[in-house]
Amino acid sequence: MGKTVEKAENPKPEAVRGEEAERIKREVLDIGDRRKHHTRQATRLKSHAKEPDTHHRLYRFRFYPTEEQAQQLERTFGACRWVYNEGLALRSGAWERHRVNVGFAETCRALTGWKRREETAWLKDVSSTVLQQSLRHLDQAYGRFFRGGARYPRRKKKRRSRDSATYVRTGFRWVEDPERPGTGLITLAKQSEPLDVRWSRALPAGVAPVRLSVTRDRAGRYFVSTLVEERISPLPPVYVPGTREPKAVGLDLGLASLVTLDDGTKVDHPRLLKRYAEKLARLQRELHKKVRGSRNRAKVRQKIARLYALISDVRRDMLDQLTTRLVRENQVLVVEDLSVASLSRAGRGKGRRRKAKLNQAILDASWGELLRQLRYKCEWYGRELVVVDRFFPSTRRCSACHAVGARLDVSVRQWTCAECGALHDRDVNAAVNLRDEGMRLLAA
Repeated sequence: MGKTVEKAENPKPEAVRGEEAERIKREVLDIGDRRKHHTRQATRLKSHAKEPDTHHRLYRFRFYPTEEQAQQLERTFGACRWVYNEGLALRSGAWERHRVNVGFAETCRALTGWKRREETAWLKDVSSTVLQQSLRHLDQAYGRFFRGGARYPRRKKKRRSRDSATYVRTGFRWVEDPERPGTGLITLAKQSEPLDVRWSRALPAGVAPVRLSVTRDRAGRYFVSTLVEERISPLPPVYVPGTREPKAVGLDLGLASLVTLDDGTKVDHPRLLKRYAEKLARLQRELHKKVRGSRNRAKVRQKIARLYALISDVRRDMLDQLTTRLVRENQVLVVEDLSVASLSRAGRGKGRRRKAKLNQAILDASWGELLRQLRYKCEWYGRELVVVDRFFPSTRRCSACHAVGARLDVSVRQWTCAECGALHDRDVNAAVNLRDEGMRLLAA
């Protein structure tokens, strides 16, 4: 007769708190205490929340740094990446080895100690506000992880992560040009000369930027993104001609056509990756033949990065024009809640190559970016955006008699209703069903 052995459940580890946690932070983790702050007179912090009736709007401009500015920005990007990784190692190691929670304030105090070390004294060449913002981004990444919206933060790598630095109000100087309101001079911390910004459009006159973000893409281009608080006037309401009923449109996102409207209008899928596939393949073959670490290999990598930047710019501009037109012409916009991550999940088994091609087309369509632009533009301009549940049978439901048919293969573009005999275009029928369901939800 066998003996039954009950497995004891592993209890959830408890965090170390109180004086013991403070001792571990001070003696083991080398995090300075807060004694020096106790002698300071308490001052009320200024709120950075936006004012009523305003929206945070981001303006992105390209600039051309001098050689000295480029070198200083290179050091800044590297320091932000190093501080992020060091803060991640500190927080994860403190919990794994000592069961101590380390937050944003503790990593900022640890940053002060890193600057005092001889081997990391080069951190003093970078603005402290920029490094603190890097730790703030780490803290936000932990917050998204604990809320279940993202995975655990990962280390940043030099040639894999985007080069970026965020400057708050105290990290830059803004002088507006009185002759050209909305433009001016931007001087970053630790730099003596202003940036050579190409002002493609003007900022709101008399409004100082709240925050700046300086980035460098894979093609070597530098951009400065300015965040401002702007009052955006809503657009006049759009009604159905001859009535007071708001004009509504159903939007069906697809691959045969990027967007199909309920009136039968179809917006073609640009298929940019397919358009430049031959050129990309040629450059990839050329890159494969070059010696690793050589200058010729770096030149080919630069060409590939510029081609991908061109594809990204064309796609973004196309989506921006499309979403702006849709928001201006309609009062209510109805879309389906799509899970792009689930739809583009890697395939397995016999049909994995076909699924890989499908995933590439989905990512090339950039449905997530299209929905993101619709969300904030509807909020800005006083439009209603209704999102229908993803499990609503918009494709196989007859828009005439509302009978739900069998599931349809992706290759089926037209189908006939078995109940009423109506012939439907797959995408147009889905757009009509989305519009009707969206108006029902809006009325409810």
